[in-house]
Amino acid sequence: MADPPKSLIDPPDAAGQLLSQALRRVRISGSLQYCFMPQGDWTTDATPAPWRPKDAIGFQIVAAGPCWVELRGKRTILETGDIAAFPFGTPHLLGGGAGGRLIDPGGDLPPQPWPATPTLHYPAPGAQVRILCGYVQCQATGFAPFRAALPEFIHIRTGGAEDWLSGTIAQIVTEVDQPQPGGGPILERLTEVAFLEILRRQFQTAAPKGWLAAILDPVLSRALLALHDAPGRDWTLPVLAEAAGTSRSALTARFSDLLGTSPMRYLRDWRLYLAAEALTATQDPMITIATRAGYGTEAAFTRAFSRQFGTPPAEWRRTRSGQA
Repeated sequence: MADPPKSLIDPPDAAGQLLSQALRRVRISGSLQYCFMPQGDWTTDATPAPWRPKDAIGFQIVAAGPCWVELRGKRTILETGDIAAFPFGTPHLLGGGAGGRLIDPGGDLPPQPWPATPTLHYPAPGAQVRILCGYVQCQATGFAPFRAALPEFIHIRTGGAEDWLSGTIAQIVTEVDQPQPGGGPILERLTEVAFLEILRRQFQTAAPKGWLAAILDPVLSRALLALHDAPGRDWTLPVLAEAAGTSRSALTARFSDLLGTSPMRYLRDWRLYLAAEALTATQDPMITIATRAGYGTEAAFTRAFSRQFGTPPAEWRRTRSGQA
């Protein structure tokens, strides 16, 4: 009998499992998209609007270019098929040519709700650029170590016909151009897939730091995988150090150096993040979620959750359920 492929025998490494877990939790809970088509020389302040949700990540997809994005005085050329994302809403400019007129697509949008994705035209002499602009809401950014691994600017170039992401972008544009009944959920799912791939490519090519460096560390990755796989376990520092195959002092030092936190604080943050997920996705009683997060009373859980997320868990559940 032939030997089975090695990939079917060996379990995936801890770093791969942790990255897969992180990406699996990336779910778009809301989005907003519109299209604008300027011509000639133009500039717009593309900083995400202050009314956007806190966990939203702004993006621009260049359906027909080129144009440029300017961040902290540095310009980057965006070609057709390029994607620019701004996880923290960092102020930036978008434009074409030099010294062009100022346009305000965000301010020119019609009142919501929109029966279809709005397209704004800005005619002028010169070449036309087409940009799909908006934001996606991603609850995964609520986990601080994951959020800290993201840069303020992500630039992804799609590779033309050989790159499947370029085909996904083309289909997104088609859904905008040719709206059909039920097209909203399709557009949202396509955007989710594209956003997942953007994050994966970013994590695979970025210089490891913070959480990305931690999951590549052989000792820390074992500790993190143990905490992620069994967050409800009664963990203590000695038990976690044994699972990671190191001493308590060495484990504490590695957490401090790469993650800027302690093992038990990381566990607390992970449990609270899972509690935030449960508040949004389930109707579990508050005390059940509090107990699962390691708190004996609702009051203690409410205090800890409010410190972490800036809002009480009951209000979090109410507002997130309304957005969903």
